[in-house]
Amino acid sequence: MIDVTPVILCGGSGTRLWPLSRTGFPKQFLCLTGNESLFQAATQRLSNLGNAEIHVAPPLIVTGEDHRFLASEQLREVGIDLGCALLEPVGRNTAPALTLAALAAIERGQDPILVVTPADQAVANLAAFTVAMRQAITEAATGSIVILGVKPDRAETGYGYIKTAVSPAPALAVERFIEKPNAVTAQTYLDEGDYYWNAGMFVLKASVWLKALELFRPDIAQATQQAWDKRTADAAFIRPGKIEFTAIPNESIDYAVMERCTGSAFPIKMVPLDAGWNDLGAWDAVWNVLPKDENGNAHLGDVLTTDSRDTLVHATSRLVSLVGVENLVVIETADAILVVDKSRSQDVKHIVNELNINGRKEHTLHRKVHRPWGWYDSIDEGDRFKVKRIQVKPKASLSLQKHHHRAEHWIVVTGTAEITNGDKVLTLTENQSTYIPLGEVHRLANPGTIPLEIIEVQSGSYLGEDDIVRFEDHYGRTGA
Repeated sequence: MIDVTPVILCGGSGTRLWPLSRTGFPKQFLCLTGNESLFQAATQRLSNLGNAEIHVAPPLIVTGEDHRFLASEQLREVGIDLGCALLEPVGRNTAPALTLAALAAIERGQDPILVVTPADQAVANLAAFTVAMRQAITEAATGSIVILGVKPDRAETGYGYIKTAVSPAPALAVERFIEKPNAVTAQTYLDEGDYYWNAGMFVLKASVWLKALELFRPDIAQATQQAWDKRTADAAFIRPGKIEFTAIPNESIDYAVMERCTGSAFPIKMVPLDAGWNDLGAWDAVWNVLPKDENGNAHLGDVLTTDSRDTLVHATSRLVSLVGVENLVVIETADAILVVDKSRSQDVKHIVNELNINGRKEHTLHRKVHRPWGWYDSIDEGDRFKVKRIQVKPKASLSLQKHHHRAEHWIVVTGTAEITNGDKVLTLTENQSTYIPLGEVHRLANPGTIPLEIIEVQSGSYLGEDDIVRFEDHYGRTGA
């Protein structure tokens, strides 16, 4: 029996998929191609690899501190147990992330094979994916480092390439890795036929990764070990030492190890992947994988078009209409709208940079903000007032808290609210309301079995999310 541990690399902010992708709700948690998020789909693909010869353990998720509840809730929605969430205090690229996963996997098992994949890719043919990945697992069980390569169908300049040697299938010897080429070079690779796109998926034993890293980048290996030694645990959440982790060099798996392996004591093999793979790095890639009408339009949400071709429209909160346009991407959210030529999709990141430089918040959070207890949507705001729609999950509660600069009025729309207001505890139902004076200690909880929804009206001199003092919190938070 081969023991396999899935490793889902769930970091990154997906700036080229703004405004749908935000720092606080990045692309891997979005439902871009169906009813499941990219993260959910990736986790399910790996969890279904088991058969009579392969045992698949619960996944290891490597993500940021701010996304831990998004990840655990999305796994719960698809019925997958969270094996462990490794919470990076800062982003340090994929080599330290995989090293954390390898150390965690060895600690909880003998020496499992790690099946490593980013959380933000799409795969159309699950059966073909499973066949290829099982071949890679069998090869990795012998001690090999195995990667997945995708046969190019176009001269793509946005991907790295893998040059393979002529060798018996299914595992091909890797001769070298090539960075993203220009258009002419990419066409040459397509014509020659022995080049593959680097899918960013790796299959290898945990011990093999650690040995290879120690050989090629001992600085990363030692620094990550120090961060691991200083870890703390909170249920399924494991936090490496923050000071130690921040000192780790920022490096990718490819740069740190894979590109150094060719011709070394750690040869790499590649298994071809022909499964409708797509790295959804920009809006043109999303358009490629979505179903289209007879005019090449891919539309999600409330959309009307006339005499338009090859467009992508994602409407979140209102009607979007197009007349007489071609090759446009239009992404509508409650607080921002993007219009871009589809061929310039990679340049959306420049808009995000401008938002950051100008101190704006549209690149960090949506108007609707998800929290571990539910969500809130800031539906209106003006001088000295803000109106929120708040939903609290069954049996969940907000922290026991107070505000220095604002009072709050709560109106129950649906469900049952248990409200701590100073030394009083109230139970309110539909159409009932209460008032939380400025400075009063309070808490909102949902004791029921259906979601609680309220309208909150804030009034005061300062209405920022940082005007909060927490006394008790079930989620270990220290910020808003």
